[in-house]
Amino acid sequence: MIPTAFSTLPLDKSMLQNLDSLGYSAMTPIQAHSLPPILAGTDVIAQAKTGSGKTAAFGIGLLSRLDVTSFRVQGLVLCPTRELADQVGKELRRLARFTDNIKILTLCGGVPFGPQLGSLEHGAHIVVGTPGRILDHLRRGSLNLRSLHMLVLDEADRMLDMGFQEDLATIVEATPKRRQTLLFSATYPESIAAMSATVQRQPVTVKVEAVHDGGQIQQLFFTVENRERIAAVARILGHYHPESTLIFCNTKKDCQEVADALTERGFSALAIHGDLEQRERDQVLARFANKSISVLVATDVAARGIDIKELTAVINYELTRDPEVHVHRIGRTGRAGEQGLALSLVTPADNRRAAAIEDYLGDTVPRVDLETLAMPSATALEAPMVTLCIDGGRKNKMRPGDILGALTGDAGIPAGEVGKINVFDFHTYVAIRQTSADLALARLRANKIKGRFFKIRKFS
Repeated sequence: MIPTAFSTLPLDKSMLQNLDSLGYSAMTPIQAHSLPPILAGTDVIAQAKTGSGKTAAFGIGLLSRLDVTSFRVQGLVLCPTRELADQVGKELRRLARFTDNIKILTLCGGVPFGPQLGSLEHGAHIVVGTPGRILDHLRRGSLNLRSLHMLVLDEADRMLDMGFQEDLATIVEATPKRRQTLLFSATYPESIAAMSATVQRQPVTVKVEAVHDGGQIQQLFFTVENRERIAAVARILGHYHPESTLIFCNTKKDCQEVADALTERGFSALAIHGDLEQRERDQVLARFANKSISVLVATDVAARGIDIKELTAVINYELTRDPEVHVHRIGRTGRAGEQGLALSLVTPADNRRAAAIEDYLGDTVPRVDLETLAMPSATALEAPMVTLCIDGGRKNKMRPGDILGALTGDAGIPAGEVGKINVFDFHTYVAIRQTSADLALARLRANKIKGRFFKIRKFS
């Protein structure tokens, strides 16, 4: 059993006293597993959600390695949003309150540069900030990271979702190669593994819960007649109200027909298949990933490479002939400890396929009568987000931080209202909560981005 007392760690007496005064009686699981390698100077990948105690985990590590006599930036924490950066900065100051002369500076967009420049001139030990503003200071020469000992990427999956890959790569290039890098992420998609491979050296992986567990998936078979498939899908969606649903069809023709039929019934649905051009595919995936489209209808081939976290439900409009493909389909839901739904339509002609799937699983799948489900209600059909499309992208040197700043700066909308930001070569897609969509559209149309006005449109 791993010790959970902070006193078992090689920490200064003042730090232990402060932790005790803060009510930190014992380490949380993420702290108990990650602090020993962090304090030993090892790179760490830690899978942890907000509220798990992750900030204290990397915060204690940061503060334990500081040379307080040197007013140079020795620790950098990158966060996806200003709100999270502010929270992290406050927590680090609480952890450091028993140590004299430690300066922790928060650098985020949406606030004037002047005060930040003045603070940097006086030096800082730890900087917490968002990628866009940190990169701006690096380019101005106002931030020097040559003395950095530790780099922390907090909620790294969220930063990748928001399109900060290029900003992060540029920031990492400005840091010493011999540094400790800690990567904290709520999920562990392939993009996180790829990032780790480029920024870390022989990292220790810490996971305090399974990323994917088949027991997290509730699987059901619905017996239907072939002519009832569309009505059955609509009824299932109306009953379960899934926020994000991936529907599998076996042909491109069925994909488009199902998406069109659901749209006619008031659902926000799009299809993705081999007949789409790359720009159309990018747009569809961006809108589904940012939750401005609730239903995506796809073939198995078109769905390859789609990695959507927090996928509420998978619906098999048609059963696949291969039980292994079926397991791969439904494995896209129920990830990161979340409960998922795997709902399949079974016609009399599909009974043999259903039996093969049950044999492969080694268990029976419960059958549900559609008549027991509630009829669809209009209130369940609206997607939580809206996508705004900006006719500018990487070729216009557009960065997520530029857009986030235009939306949230000068008493704009809260950063929490902004979802994923996907920057492509010539277009950028921004997810905004429904309640703030009109205000966000007005702000982007009224304000310059990168020194010029761009055409903005809203997808309905």
